[in-house]
Amino acid sequence: MPSLPFFRFLLPMENPMGFAASDFLELGLAVILAAAILARTPLIAFARKFAHRTLPCMLILAALPIVLRMALLPHHPVPTPGVADDFSYLLLGDTLAHFRLANPVHPIHRFFEAIFVLQEPSYSSIYPLGQGLVLAFGELVFGLPWAGVVLSAGASCACCYWMLLAWIDPPWALAGGLLAALEFGPLSPWMNSYWGGAASGIAGCLVFGALGRLRDRRRTRDAILLGAGLGLQMLARPFEFVILAVIVLLFLVPVRTLAIAALALLPAMGLTLLQNKQVTGSWTTLPYVLSRYQTGVPTTFTFQPVPIPHQALSVEQQVDYDSQAAVHGKNADTFKTWVERLGERIRFLRFFFLAPLYLATPAFLPSLRRRRFLLVAIALALFWVGDSFYPYFYPHYAAAVACLFVLVSVKGLEQLSRLKIRHLPVGTEAVALILILCLAHFLLYYGIELSGNRNLMLAMSQTPSWDALNYGDPEGRISINDRLAKAPGQQLVFVRYGPAHGAHDWIHNAADIDRARVVWAIDLGPDEDAMLRRYYPDRRAWLLEPDARPPQLTPIERQ
Repeated sequence: MPSLPFFRFLLPMENPMGFAASDFLELGLAVILAAAILARTPLIAFARKFAHRTLPCMLILAALPIVLRMALLPHHPVPTPGVADDFSYLLLGDTLAHFRLANPVHPIHRFFEAIFVLQEPSYSSIYPLGQGLVLAFGELVFGLPWAGVVLSAGASCACCYWMLLAWIDPPWALAGGLLAALEFGPLSPWMNSYWGGAASGIAGCLVFGALGRLRDRRRTRDAILLGAGLGLQMLARPFEFVILAVIVLLFLVPVRTLAIAALALLPAMGLTLLQNKQVTGSWTTLPYVLSRYQTGVPTTFTFQPVPIPHQALSVEQQVDYDSQAAVHGKNADTFKTWVERLGERIRFLRFFFLAPLYLATPAFLPSLRRRRFLLVAIALALFWVGDSFYPYFYPHYAAAVACLFVLVSVKGLEQLSRLKIRHLPVGTEAVALILILCLAHFLLYYGIELSGNRNLMLAMSQTPSWDALNYGDPEGRISINDRLAKAPGQQLVFVRYGPAHGAHDWIHNAADIDRARVVWAIDLGPDEDAMLRRYYPDRRAWLLEPDARPPQLTPIERQ
């Protein structure tokens, strides 16, 4: 194996220094600590001066995670979509890239039934527009939807710094922006999937950055940014938009400011209503609400009963419905089960805090004596409680308050830096050590991914690092896609699932199905399949059996 020389070098008898793996780790940490200590004074002086230059700082913070992710491309290329959420969001982005909010119903759409996709009264994604706009931008400008994901992730780190400037001193805001780049940057699922997170993160930065500035000066610009942030959150996460709007009211924003913000919110509200009308035929029916009625997914809040499907489900849809119903539970939550669910989700805080930052969060508590920081804590609590009503939870649900988690971290570090024992600045040393450990943590995992060493990556993937980089072809999707890409002409792939099919989604199609180079269809049996082949007489037909190991793609002879 190509990685064997590397592991042999870690054996004491196989390297000239007699080092074991633990020695190399200790040496690496010592080098980082020594370098950081030597560079600390000039770095602090530079940061204090440079942190006041808002635009250059934002440009650097936006570029940093993008450059770091681009450096990983040799071993971690453009992510391959592999779950229903990815496919549905990509359909939404492709639809918007065609300058449509919905697509016409396909005449034989029963072959194309997929999770989180409506077939009637329009062929559309069930998701709101926010992440779709990001993907559409990437597709239109760069010919690659993922480009929009990468750019939005970089922009969210820059916006986090801008938001922090309204709450803390510029050097600490710059430190917070750098922490955001480490936590939500090149290794994060927000940059390595198509689900989103960064768009909602930007929305939260705009809202809380505006609220922090409106406390000192009631400028029209900040009121407009407040409304724009709320609008973006409406387009990205409608339920969390309601929570965010409640939080804005808790900040006792003046009526005039609210009126300006409401005007800035109108375009997003109009787009939402128009999408509802185009997709569902009703101005007030959200696409995912119609999906819940038709297929039973997404499932309901935990205080509601499990929804009942009102149409026949495909194999994929039935598997997904069963799994969502199981996570929801047969009955609505009691207070006890809700508290248990809320407690189980404490582990997700790890996504928003690098491990060393847990030492800084207690130092934030004295800040609660000030009303503005008490409202920050209340905002975080409202989001945590509100999102607890989802049977599932993913960190991007709470992306709008990611900047507040960063604020808690850096405000805690600021408070900790003031700690003195017998007039000795022990707090400053503690903060320096925490930040060094954060950097060391990131460099360890980033270095492993940059090395491309498969065995090392597999070994470290068992640790709770929240990394989400793609590597290799574990499901066989890349090899299947490559084979189809090399086949001449247009392709038609019938997907036949095995009897033990799990949550392993393969049916996905472009916004314009008939013009797509590859069409993915459910295998409905010889007679039905023959009808689809007659509909596409010029396409080469294939049979895909994704539940085989590895997945089998077999040409179907012409009849």
